[in-house]
Amino acid sequence: MSEELHQVAVQVNGKHCERRVESRLLLSDFLRHDLGLTGTHVGCEHGVCGACTVLMDGLPVRSCLMLAAQTNGHAIETVESLTNDRDKLHPLQQAFHEAHGLQCGFCTPGILMTMMAFLKETASPSEAEIREALSGNLCRCTGYQKIVEAVTLAARRIGQAGAR
Repeated sequence: MSEELHQVAVQVNGKHCERRVESRLLLSDFLRHDLGLTGTHVGCEHGVCGACTVLMDGLPVRSCLMLAAQTNGHAIETVESLTNDRDKLHPLQQAFHEAHGLQCGFCTPGILMTMMAFLKETASPSEAEIREALSGNLCRCTGYQKIVEAVTLAARRIGQAGAR
């Protein structure tokens, strides 16, 4: 018995993409294997760790729990969407770099995408709000304090840039 194929038309990082995909193809596998966007990491494959978080229509989703076919007609943003220039990081990435908000880096793409959505909704977050927003992303290395400091720094800078 052959697998049913579905036509998927999706915007990925601002680029239109059309493919025929198997019914059970996970979004994480579609992004990594079909599109070569390996910044989306797969950790637990159960939606618990948050490493595979991407934005769908601006909202964070676990790409290991989504089927590629479910994205038809939607817009997906991966960590690769944050910058096209290795010499000019997105303010959130720059803040993580400066505040030492990462160690091994495996969880970082999922955290960055989660925080992108969070900072769009919460311009001047408190430490408690940042910690709550981070609660769905697991990091085994940092202890979270430097991540919180990085998000605080990024929020301040993004707020200052928007005020100009």
